[in-house]
Amino acid sequence: MTSMRQSNPFKPTAGRMPPLLIGRDTIIDDFEEGLDDGPGAPGRLMRVTGARGVGKTVILTEFGRIAKARKWEVIDETASEGLAQRLLNRLAPDKPSVNLSLKPSVSIAGLGGVSLGEASVSSKQMPLTLRAAMGQRLDALERKNAGLLVTIDEAQAAERSDMVAIATAVQHLIREERNIAFVFAGLPTIASKWLNDEVLTFLRRAQSEQLGDIPLQDVRDAFEDTFEDSGIAIEGTALDMAAKATEGYPFMIQLVGYHIWRIAYRRSRNLDIKKPDSITVTEQDTEQGIANALSRLGDAVHGPELDGLSPIDKTYLLAMAQDDGPSSTSTVAERMGKDVAYANIYRTRLIEAQVIKDMGYGKVDFAIPYLRQYLREHAAYIRMNSSGTSL
Repeated sequence: MTSMRQSNPFKPTAGRMPPLLIGRDTIIDDFEEGLDDGPGAPGRLMRVTGARGVGKTVILTEFGRIAKARKWEVIDETASEGLAQRLLNRLAPDKPSVNLSLKPSVSIAGLGGVSLGEASVSSKQMPLTLRAAMGQRLDALERKNAGLLVTIDEAQAAERSDMVAIATAVQHLIREERNIAFVFAGLPTIASKWLNDEVLTFLRRAQSEQLGDIPLQDVRDAFEDTFEDSGIAIEGTALDMAAKATEGYPFMIQLVGYHIWRIAYRRSRNLDIKKPDSITVTEQDTEQGIANALSRLGDAVHGPELDGLSPIDKTYLLAMAQDDGPSSTSTVAERMGKDVAYANIYRTRLIEAQVIKDMGYGKVDFAIPYLRQYLREHAAYIRMNSSGTSL
């Protein structure tokens, strides 16, 4: 009989807290110091940006854990229509504001009168109403030497009116030196969408934290420690292969670790190995785990990333994918059948979105690991779904 089932220490699911936050010590320290240093500390107003899969949601989750450990209240939201209204509902669920306006629903002939529909706050009233609700909640929290943390994920998807209401409310509360912290996270496009808006200049003062890749030596050390702590050994060539395959990409770190661990653990159970500490990852385990991780990476990161791009953005990327390494911007333009000035419009857009990176000397390369391989494998499908759009 085999030993009791063990839990996989790796968590490659968006927003789930991984067993370790490799290479994020600085941003975590900044946030902790912000809470401890009191109202007005830079770490209490923060914007976190980065490409898909670098761990923005995980950081927000960790911030929430840190705040809760200090007895703070945490309200976390993901940006979508009605964001400010949802925040208001969570701040004052039992006390509808006197400023509420009712939206009547459309009546249908023969089915009775007009229904009053749902209550909501008008866009003009929302900033003041949200500020009052936050202030009332802080009155209660501050009597207990606690505070309020509000986190907004995917902020690039927020409605402007919602961001105006939230920014206005938080700005005034910070000026009043209330015990509040506000962190918003999103794709790099958040900068061009919100920070250049004259009404939202307050958000420019937020401490900027851009999440990037993790050094491979840190990845290697983390793999070795995490596997060992779970009773499985990974060393030598297998360990080097696993670390290198991640390219330092946080989501890939979780994927590679998860699949290698699962394969090694299942193999040990099939062999009826009773002592977990006698399990050692083989090179074959590693190769199979990396292959499984790459398949999942395409579904979870590459596909959604491409879905958010325009057909011409995708055409630019497909032209780049024909090269085995960095691409010449003039060659990419030639493959697109356009002049360099036209192609550079999309080059700039893709760099700002952190899908590609400037390599200098007229060269660009992919910023997201294995995107080149994914584009090559799905080129026909991508072209078919981008057809009909004039370049």
